[in-house]
Amino acid sequence: MTEDRRAELRRYENELKEAGFRYVAGVDEAGRGPLAGPVCAACVIFDLYKEFPDADDSKKLTPAKRDALFDQIISMSEGYGIAFSDNKRIDEINILQATYEAMREAVLSAVKMSGINPDRILIDHVHIPKIPFTQISITHGDALSVTIGSASILAKVSRDRLMEEYAVKYPGYGFEKHKGYGTKDHYEAIRKIGISEIHRKTFLKTLH
Repeated sequence: MTEDRRAELRRYENELKEAGFRYVAGVDEAGRGPLAGPVCAACVIFDLYKEFPDADDSKKLTPAKRDALFDQIISMSEGYGIAFSDNKRIDEINILQATYEAMREAVLSAVKMSGINPDRILIDHVHIPKIPFTQISITHGDALSVTIGSASILAKVSRDRLMEEYAVKYPGYGFEKHKGYGTKDHYEAIRKIGISEIHRKTFLKTLH
């Protein structure tokens, strides 16, 4: 990572430090769009006076790099939380509300683990309802904030690992490859063998 990119990813964190804050949390999700599996949310809390990992938007990184950063992020954080809303919950209350539920759970888990109430929560694009912390919503935040980028990596890696486990439990769909997203091979598998217990039925209403 270049020094310019590193500085760009720490701009929001540095502004919060200059404003007199100490603890910042980042929140992001993975898996809102797939046809199968859960949505995963992650929250990570950092001390603004300590070093940050060299995290970036998870979508820009290779799986091997994400795996390496996963452990680094956890070790450098004050605390973290990872939470899932499964396909049944998504079908019950819709994907947005299910994502909010996972985000709330992830935040509360990170707070409980660390014993820290973050001064600010940086979050990618949305605001989480019903949490008692001040949030700063940043569009494309996973590419603009090291804290949100770190959360995006925790969420992406956690969900990918779970989908690889599901690939063993529900063979034939290729979950280990597409992680539940709507690829051509995935649609063909659904037409051939039907839907599984982890498919989102509300996402498949128009499938014939």
